[in-house]
Amino acid sequence: MPVPWFLLSLALGRSPVVLSLERLVGSQDAARCSPGLSCHLWDGDVVCLPGSVVSTPGPVLVPTHLQTELVLRCYQETDCDLCVRVAVHLAVHGPWEEPEDEEKFGKVADPELEEPRNASLQAQVVLSFQAYPTARCVLLEVRVPAALVQPGQSVGSVVFDCFEAALGTEVQIWSYTQPRYQKEVNLTLQLPDCRGLEVRDSIQSCWALPWLSVTADGDDVLLVLDVSEEQSFGLSLYWNQVQGPIKPWWHRNLTGPQTITLNHTDIVPCLCVQAWTLEPDSVRTNICPFRKDPRAHRNLWQAARLQLLPPRGWRLDAPCSLPAQATLCWQALGGGPCQPLVPLLPRENVTVNMALEFPLLKGHPNLCVQVSSWKKLQLQECLWADSLGPLKDDMLLVETRGPQDNRSLCALEPSGCTPLLNRASTRAARLGEQLLQDLRSGQCLQLWDDDLGALWACSMDKYIHQRWVLVWLACLLFAAALFLLLLLKKDHVKGTARGRAALLLYSADDAGFERLVGALASALCQLPLRVAVDLWSRRELSAQGPLAWFHAQRRQTVQEGGTVVLIFSPGAVALCHEWLQDGAPAPRAHGPHDAFAASLSCVLPDFLQGRAPGRYVGAYFDRLLHRDAVPALFRTVPVFSLPSQLPDFLGTLQGPGAPRPGRLGERAEQVSRALQPALDSCLRSPGTPGTARGMGPEAGDRT
Repeated sequence: MPVPWFLLSLALGRSPVVLSLERLVGSQDAARCSPGLSCHLWDGDVVCLPGSVVSTPGPVLVPTHLQTELVLRCYQETDCDLCVRVAVHLAVHGPWEEPEDEEKFGKVADPELEEPRNASLQAQVVLSFQAYPTARCVLLEVRVPAALVQPGQSVGSVVFDCFEAALGTEVQIWSYTQPRYQKEVNLTLQLPDCRGLEVRDSIQSCWALPWLSVTADGDDVLLVLDVSEEQSFGLSLYWNQVQGPIKPWWHRNLTGPQTITLNHTDIVPCLCVQAWTLEPDSVRTNICPFRKDPRAHRNLWQAARLQLLPPRGWRLDAPCSLPAQATLCWQALGGGPCQPLVPLLPRENVTVNMALEFPLLKGHPNLCVQVSSWKKLQLQECLWADSLGPLKDDMLLVETRGPQDNRSLCALEPSGCTPLLNRASTRAARLGEQLLQDLRSGQCLQLWDDDLGALWACSMDKYIHQRWVLVWLACLLFAAALFLLLLLKKDHVKGTARGRAALLLYSADDAGFERLVGALASALCQLPLRVAVDLWSRRELSAQGPLAWFHAQRRQTVQEGGTVVLIFSPGAVALCHEWLQDGAPAPRAHGPHDAFAASLSCVLPDFLQGRAPGRYVGAYFDRLLHRDAVPALFRTVPVFSLPSQLPDFLGTLQGPGAPRPGRLGERAEQVSRALQPALDSCLRSPGTPGTARGMGPEAGDRT
């Protein structure tokens, strides 16, 4: 059952419930056995070397399972450490051969190995305990009398007191024999933190730890820390990904009661909280409260990304580990679902943030990667299409190889795998003879080959409208050449007369900011540049509407090789966060001529789909906005500060036809002089918006 976010006490998932713990006095380890067994604990720790599994020479003792119990190892009444007591349950294992004329423990085949009738079984049992950053191994000798030895039956247990461990840590325990006759048994458990009543009263380092709870506030998640006013403590948020030192995502030293705000999109299952008092060698309590929260798991999949690693590798990037499997699938050009290539290429378990590679001979743009979890498709990307070009109209032939060199060949289609030379009405059946001929003549590309079968990609281009392909190609080439000639002529005439196009988009925060944008547009027209801005097109805006006006201007600017300039202000940043669902809505209404607000529905897809570089640049004015306030999504294109970066800004707008650096500097100085009065007036005007707030869990850029 998922743990709710409201009033969620930061208890540790599956941690044992600590109500009342037994106390052990002193620091000496000890071992004891169940009745009938004898045992001995070796002095000191031993080296943890399990070795390989060997065959059993006869009946042997082996561990079957482990049980743990939490106790307190105390040196004084209020000076205790948490300790793990481990019980190892043992059983008889191995072949049991009894000669016909001998009793159960009579003579064996080899006289040298003959044992007395009252012989007992003896085993050396190793207990391995790991809790980062420490590890221990102890050796227990156990002897079982012959009367208790029954094949396949449990003979009792041996108990070890005890392994000390830090509060709130995850511990792993293994047990095996020396020599090792089977796979070791193991157990993983999460130790409690200072919240247990007996622990809190008996361990001094727990007395001053803060009381933590999690609450919900709309779309935000609040970490509430209830401590005394003068108490100082450290708090870290981190992603619990792998073993090793913690790398905090956020860290603060705090004093007194605190409330830390997290955006709900930052919550993932492995997000953990670590708290400690600011004292030497203080206990650090680690809490991971979102492990079972369904919204945290949804956020994790939304944050996961499939990344191409040429030539045929890929990687799943995610902040937490994912229980997922991946396989290849074939995406046909005509659309439809991507068809998994199983069982020929079986599903593989995914390790996040690690490079993986499928055993392909060749890459192909139609090969895609599917990542699924619990039989539900979560991600699909045709990764290699970026490097190998768009999807092709190829037919995938699947060759299956069976025993005695039995082979079958079929073509993968949306309806399934269609056998060739079939009378079905599918395209593969109609072209079965031609596809077989292409395969035999080496015209198909072999993508994969092993003992189970092979995959071939055969081009279908030559079978589509063969009679008219050359005529259509000639017509298309002629039309394209004519269009290109007219376009170049038009661009040449426009470029000579008016220069490159620049479309300025801004948010009309106030009248002073509009005057500043107007001064910039007027100065750019002197370069020359063909500048479009809604200030000069109010009649068209009223007639067409902001969205239609922006569509027309953007299309014309891009077709002419111009640039769309996004001018960021506090109001523009707020609008961007509205669209990105990142923060509260901006407290203002959009004007009837606000082209910036209308344009975001078209601008955002260009940035999200990687089409923005080369088409867009960003700009903001000095002292009106800080660069860090510009959302990270828009910083994938050049963002210039004006007027301090005017030379680079003008060079980007004018493109390859920009003048020499000396001449460009003169033009930048002219534009700067034209901007300065309007910028000074805007800065002096009352109500000028301030710069962006600092970073933290409760503020900042999460795009």
